[in-house]
Formats: sequence, structure tokens, C-alpha cells
Amino acid sequence: MNSTTPAFDIASLHAFYRDGGSVTEIIETVFARIAEVNDPGIFIHLADRAAVLAEAAKLGAFDPARPLFGIPFAVKDNIDVAGMPTTAACPDYAYLPEKDATVVRLLKEAGALVVGKTNLDQFATGLVGVRSPYPIPKNAIDPKLVPGGSSSGSAVATARGIVSFALGTDTAGSGRIPAGLNNIVGLKPSVGALSTTGVIPACRTLDCVSVFALTVDDAWKVFSVASRYDESDAYSNSIPATGFRAAPPIVRIGVPAKTDLQFFGDISMEAAYADALSMLTKLGHRLVEVPFGDFYKVASLLYEGAWVAERYAAIKPFFDEKETSLHPVTRKIYGGAKALLAADAFNGFYALQTLKKKLAPLIASVDLFCVPTAPAHYTVADLEAEPIRENSRLGTYTNFVNLLDMCGIAVPTGTRTDGLPASVTLLAASGKDGLTATLARDVHQASGLTLGATGWALPAPAETEVISDDGDLIDIVVVGAHLSGMPLNHQLTDLDGKFARTARTSAAYKLYALAGTVPPKPGMLRVDEGEGGEIEVEVWKLTPAAFGLFVAAIPAPLGIGTVTLSDGSSAKGFLAEPLALKGAVDITGFGGWRAYMKEVSSLQRIGKTA
Repeated sequence: MNSTTPAFDIASLHAFYRDGGSVTEIIETVFARIAEVNDPGIFIHLADRAAVLAEAAKLGAFDPARPLFGIPFAVKDNIDVAGMPTTAACPDYAYLPEKDATVVRLLKEAGALVVGKTNLDQFATGLVGVRSPYPIPKNAIDPKLVPGGSSSGSAVATARGIVSFALGTDTAGSGRIPAGLNNIVGLKPSVGALSTTGVIPACRTLDCVSVFALTVDDAWKVFSVASRYDESDAYSNSIPATGFRAAPPIVRIGVPAKTDLQFFGDISMEAAYADALSMLTKLGHRLVEVPFGDFYKVASLLYEGAWVAERYAAIKPFFDEKETSLHPVTRKIYGGAKALLAADAFNGFYALQTLKKKLAPLIASVDLFCVPTAPAHYTVADLEAEPIRENSRLGTYTNFVNLLDMCGIAVPTGTRTDGLPASVTLLAASGKDGLTATLARDVHQASGLTLGATGWALPAPAETEVISDDGDLIDIVVVGAHLSGMPLNHQLTDLDGKFARTARTSAAYKLYALAGTVPPKPGMLRVDEGEGGEIEVEVWKLTPAAFGLFVAAIPAPLGIGTVTLSDGSSAKGFLAEPLALKGAVDITGFGGWRAYMKEVSSLQRIGKTA
């Protein structure tokens, strides 16, 4: 293979094209890698080589206006690609679509090239990747292990560097589990963010098209291209691809209480998760243990009544006529729905709604969650012995996510003591895709890992544009207890406040630690230019209505005035009346409230140990 061929992350390929590299050369490399990897389980159908080369040649010279120019990708074989058969890993079900699924069309329009349709757990039912009548894809890191499913072929194709990214689907974890087991990124968007028109349903009310990629930047770029409202999809939601690279410096991360963690005896995975939490702490974030029992109760609903019936409904005419065409395990799952009553479905809906109500305050109490992507690694032999139990265990931290309308992204965190990949999944409420991706990017960078099974170095983060949908939002400058990670920050997040940026004031402010305030608060006072110092602040954004509610709750002698920032801009922000400074301590020299509180905390620790 040509030693000058670049790594397949999008930034490297685009640099190659900018320097005069040929898209046809990259497509030739794709087919050479398919032959070199020699895993017949990855693809169910390969694109015609000559046709893809012709499409590559038609692209011409590099066009930066096309965000996915010349990027090769693969598509899970339950998603339509015009002219390629769709099988859902069931040969008797196969049909030839005349047009692309909406998501495929959007990616092609952005310059990406489809090279094939990938293997899966039949009808996207399973998390293991071995429920297929075709050869089983080999785990990219260790062929003795299951590849994870249902999007097995898409994950392995990406991890082996055959393609830059691949589409999967995710109902119960199918876009996250294979990513975690193959050392790559798996972005599962908010439900409805990516159109499912042209996708064979599993559970239509929960299904998501997902993205496998080598880096978080790449996954986000694909998501930003494909996240479009689709009138033809009854479950489409307008969820713009915003907020990436705009996370607060400190976020509150919910983690399962230690007594609720489940690893089923895999002590290496347990240790790897502990290491990942230590990494998050070193990055400056705050971990909050939360009870997880009700999340597990939600997870258990997915393979009961309502949602098993929904899977059956998706292919009922075919199943009733050709039941024997299904894989034995898949047939058993779908066949169980025949005994269900409409009452069973409604009982499931009622149970879910009760749990949603109960969990809503818990989900709102943190910015996001960090859970293990999978609780354990399993071998192909393990699945032969226990095909149902091990599959269920793999879904421990995934099955509840779509039922609770959450978004998520699986990201590699390191290598376990036995050399196998470790991964966590970051989860948040619908619409917070940008927040989870931002933190995932930081985690991936901190891991220092190579990409998938390729040996390629993790590239430096791309200088991607920060896209926001701020509209009529009002900037507000916060300086003390409302900073991210501080006790009153929830007063902003409870009003759906959006973090915008860290900043510094001009040198016309003094900062004081106020006396007798609970929780401790500072007061910032405007002085003559040069008589104060630059104070570290954060800029948040609120809707006009939320801004009014926020300001109304500010107690005297604090108030809102106009704060001038070091870059010459200004915004409304916290200022103190001179009356507030009685008994206060001048802490301007610390440069900000966070630095001062760190010093106070340090002194308190010394005092406690003295």
C-alpha cells in the first residue's frame, strides 16, 4: 500500500486532497484494505468498484464547500442505498430500493461516497453482532471477542480503517456497544435528530440512525451534515447540530452509585471505568453519585410487552408468512410477541411514564451522565453458551437511553490491563448532543489512544466552528457562585441557560469576598480603569423570559449592571452596591472567584489535618 496514503480521519483526508491528492486513489485504497483485512463478515454487499471510482473522479478538485468531500463511508444494511439491496441480514426479506434513505442522500450531497452495506444482527435485534446468517464480523481488536451489535459490520469497517465513518442504527445500544468493543466513537443522537425515512424499523418510536467514526470531530461533522428535519418522517424532530465545543469549564457528571454498578465479574472493565472517572476529575469536572435502580427498571421494559410488540409490528406480514427465514434467536424474540395483548402494551407505556416522572428531577440535577459503555467483554464462545443472557448484560447501560429520550456518545478512554479496549458513554437529555460530544472530545484527547485498530495517531482536535442557535438570547456575565460547577449554577441551567464562553473583565473592576453569605459569594465593583484588575468570568445566555426570572431572584445588595470585558465587548452582569462591601475582603489579586475558592479550600484542608 502507498506509504503516502493518509490516515482516514476526515481532517487528514481533506489535507491530502488540498495538497492535490486524488479521491480515486483513496477509493482504490479502500478496496485494497477490504482485501487486506480479509473479513467476509463485514460487508453484505459491496458497491461496484468501477462505479465508485467513476463517482470519485466526478468530484473533481477539492471543494471545501462540501464538508464530506471524498470521504468513504459504509451503511448498515437496514438503511436504504439506491441500487444496493437492503436485506436487514435476512436474505428472504431483501429488496432493491430505488432511492436513498434521507440520511444517505444528505451525506452524498455533502461529497461522501458509499462503498458498501454492512452486516448486522438480523433486523437490528441484538447487541452482540453474531445473530446473522452471513459470516460473523471479527472484532477489530481481538477476533475471539464478539464485535458487538447490532451494527457490527459498520463498527468493524470503521475500526479497521476501511472507511472514515459508517452509519448504524441504535434502538437499545446498537450504535454504542460496537463502538465501545472496537475502540472507536459511536454517536447516538437525540431521538428524531436524524431522519429514519428509508430505514427498516426495529422500534419505530425509538430508532435512531447513529454514526461510527474514528474521532469525535468526525462523528460530529457527519451529524452536523445529516441533522435535518424531515417532513417525510413522522418521528423527525428539529434538533440543530449546535453547542459543540461550547461546554462549561466544569460540568456536573452523574455516575451510578457504587452499589448500583454492574460488571458481572469483569474486574478489568470495573477498573477501567474507575480510571475513566479519575480522568474526568483531572479534567476539572465534578462527579455526582446518583441512584441507578430506576434506570435499570426502564431498561428492563425494552424487551417486554410494548416494545417487543413494536418490533413484531415492523415486519408482521413477512414474519407471519416466512417465520422460518429468521435467525433462530431473532425468531424466538419476535415470536414471543404473538402471545401479547394490547393491554400488555398499555401497561408498558404506563410503567414507562411513571418511571420517566420519577427520573426527571434526577436527570435535571446534573449536566450529563457517564456510564460504562458495556459492563464486560464477551467471547464468541460465551455467546454460543448463553445467547440471551450475555446479550441482555451488554445492554445494562444502554437499554434505557432511548426510552428516556436521551442522547449519547460512546468514546474510548484507554486500554484495560489485559489489552482490551475501555470505553464510556456520555448521556444527556434530548438536544444536548453538543455538550456530550464536547466532553467526549476532551476524554478521547486525554486518552492518547490510537484510532480503532489502525495504529494511526489520534490527531489534534480540529478547529471546528462553534455553531450556536442563540437567536434572541441575552448574554449575562457571572462571576461567583453562578459559575459552572459552583453551588448556584443550577439557577442558570434550570432556566435552560447556555454556556457561551469564559472571559475576563477589563481592568476596571475589583472583586471582594462578601461577609456572611451562604453559599459564599463575591461582589464585583466598578472602579476607575487601571485601579482594579481583570477578573475571570463566564458568559451565559438566557431567553428574555428566563433573563427576567433570573434577575428578579437576585437579592440586594447585588444587582445587574453593564460589565465591560477585556476584548472591548460588554454585557449585562453581576455588580455589587458599595453597601455590600461592609466587612468584605478584597480578593482582586486572585484574578477570579474560582482561584480564590481553590485557595480557601486548600487552607481548610491544611487546617483539618493540622
